[in-house]
Amino acid sequence: MRTGPRQVFAQLSSTRPPAHPVQLVDTAVVLGGSVAGLLAARVLADHAGSVLIIERDAPTGGGRRGVPHGLQIHLLLAGGRVQIERWFPGFGEQAAALGAVLVDPAHSAAYSDGLRRVNAQEDVVLSCSRPFLEEQLRNRTLALPNVRLVTGQACGLDIDATAVTGVRYRVDGVEHVQPAGLVVDAMGRASRLSDWLEHAGWKRPPLRRVPADVNYATGFFRREPGLPDVANVIARHRPGSPVSRVGVASLKAIEDDRWQITLACYGEDRPGRDDDEFVALCRSELPSFFGEAVDGDPVGPIETYHQADSRRRDFCPDSLPARLIGVGDAVASFNPVYGQGLSSAALHAACLAAYLQSGPRLTAPARSFFAMQRVVVDAAWEISTAADKARHHLEASWRERLGRWIRAQVQAASATDVVIARRFRAVTVMLEHPAALSTPGLLARALLANRLAMRRHTPRGHRTQRRPCVRRPQDVRRDGEGVGAGESQHSA
Repeated sequence: MRTGPRQVFAQLSSTRPPAHPVQLVDTAVVLGGSVAGLLAARVLADHAGSVLIIERDAPTGGGRRGVPHGLQIHLLLAGGRVQIERWFPGFGEQAAALGAVLVDPAHSAAYSDGLRRVNAQEDVVLSCSRPFLEEQLRNRTLALPNVRLVTGQACGLDIDATAVTGVRYRVDGVEHVQPAGLVVDAMGRASRLSDWLEHAGWKRPPLRRVPADVNYATGFFRREPGLPDVANVIARHRPGSPVSRVGVASLKAIEDDRWQITLACYGEDRPGRDDDEFVALCRSELPSFFGEAVDGDPVGPIETYHQADSRRRDFCPDSLPARLIGVGDAVASFNPVYGQGLSSAALHAACLAAYLQSGPRLTAPARSFFAMQRVVVDAAWEISTAADKARHHLEASWRERLGRWIRAQVQAASATDVVIARRFRAVTVMLEHPAALSTPGLLARALLANRLAMRRHTPRGHRTQRRPCVRRPQDVRRDGEGVGAGESQHSA
C-alpha cells in the first residue's frame, strides 16, 4: 500500500524513542554544533561507538558567529518541542527550572491587522532565547558518555570511489583526520559540502532560492519577575496594511526576567535600528502589550539582521557518496518569519533515527533517509515560500495556485472558527502535514465560515460585495496577502 506524505509525516512525528537501538558504526562525525547538529548527535549516540561534533565557534551563552540571526526571536514550535522531549525527556521542565518560561494558552495572544484572533493554542510553549535553548541542548548532548565536541574548522572530506571515509579539520592551525563510518553535514546555510563534493568529482546538489528580503530588529527589555498576564504575542499585518508597516511583530517573555521583541519588515522597509525608533514603533503601531513591554529598561543594543532568501539543496542520493547525509539549514533554510527552522531540524533528527533504526546498508547512499527528509522539507517549504513567491510575482503552476487559494480560505476562516484554527495551527507548528488543510470537509467548513463572516461585515443592501480575503485560485498568484502566512502564534 502506497504511503503518502501526510502518513510519512505522521510517522516521523512519533514521540517514542526507538526500541533496542543497534550500533552500526564505530565513529560518527557531525559537522556543526548548532541545534540540528546537536540533535543529530543525540540520535547517533544510539548507533555509534563514539560521536564527534566539530564546531567552529567556542561554546558560549550568547550569540555566535555561525548563527548570525541567533539573537533574533526563535520560537520552538510544538512539532519541534515534542521531538526534543522525545530525545531528552523532561527537557522543558528542566529548562524552565533554569529560567525559561512555560506559556499556556491563557497567557498567549495573536493578532491579524490589529484584530485579536481566536486562540487555537492547546499546548504549553517553551519560551526562551536561541542561545539559551542551544546551551541546554549542548549540555544534555555532551552529557552522553560517547559524545564529545571539539572546537575546530572542518576543512574537507576523505572520499573513496563510493563512500565518505573520514573528515579533515583544523584546530589552532593544525590539521587532523578523523576516520568516520557516517558523516552528518550540519554546517548551516554556509555549508561547504557542495564545494567539497564537486572538488572530489561528485555532482553539486542543485540549489534553489526564493527571495524573502526580510529585515529584522530585536530588542531586549527588563520585565517584572514571574509569568506575565500575556507572555507570548504575535501580530501580523498584510502588505499595505493601514494598521502598521511592520509585517510581523513577536513578543515573548524569556529567561533572566527579560522581554524579547522582534519586528520584521519586508523590502525597503526596515524596523527601528535604535532604541527610540524601536520603542516608538512598539507604542504606536502594535497591540498595547508591545508598548507596555518597552516601558522596561533596555538590555543591550537593538540587534538587526537581513535575510535575502530561502534556500534548499536538493540532494539526489544517486549522486552522493555513501555514509553522508545533511540536516538542518545545510539542506533547507526558510524565511525566519514562519519559525519553522528549529522544528524542521528536530524532524530531520527523526528522519535520521528512522533511517538508522531500519538497519540500512551503509555502503549505499542513504536513499530512504533523503526520501523521508524530503517530506519534511517540502512541508516547511510549501508553507514558508508561498507568500514570498506571490509577493515577488514568481510564476506558479496551477497546482500551486490552487493550493494557495485553499490555504487562503482556511487561514481566513481560522480567524473566527476555532475548529479550523486548531487544524491550521497544527500545520503551522509542524504537528501535521499541509495536506491536512486540503480535505474536502475542512475546505467546505472554511468556505461557509468565510461566507458567514462576509455577511456579518457587509451592510444591508450590499450583500453582493466580496470580502478581500475570499479569492479565486487565479487571484492568489499576484497577491501575497495572507497566503501561506502561517498564522501560528509562535512563528517569528
